[in-house]
Amino acid sequence: MGRERLGEFEHQVLLAILRLGGEAYSVPLVLELEERTGREVSQSSVFIVLQRLEKKGLLASRMDDSTKHETGRVRRYFELTPEAMIRLRDSRRDFVALWDGIATVLDEV
Repeated sequence: MGRERLGEFEHQVLLAILRLGGEAYSVPLVLELEERTGREVSQSSVFIVLQRLEKKGLLASRMDDSTKHETGRVRRYFELTPEAMIRLRDSRRDFVALWDGIATVLDEV
């Protein structure tokens, strides 16, 4: 049986973490997603997906209390696991194969 496919938002969150250097907390993720997609993204929806991806073994998290004295909060940083990198690579390969030869069709519309 093949791997479970990533949902669209899960995919976007993993890619945003990758763009941010492979590790991030929720606030920069929301900003990155909004900038890249042009859509409003709620911090709660990102955090829910982060937790789900961690349960699936695609993210690992760590608590960082180094900014607690400045912000009053402990930040949870999420990092891509090797499995997440494999899934993203496979997903990219699949999408590139599907797009191969049809990109010009969209230009005609």
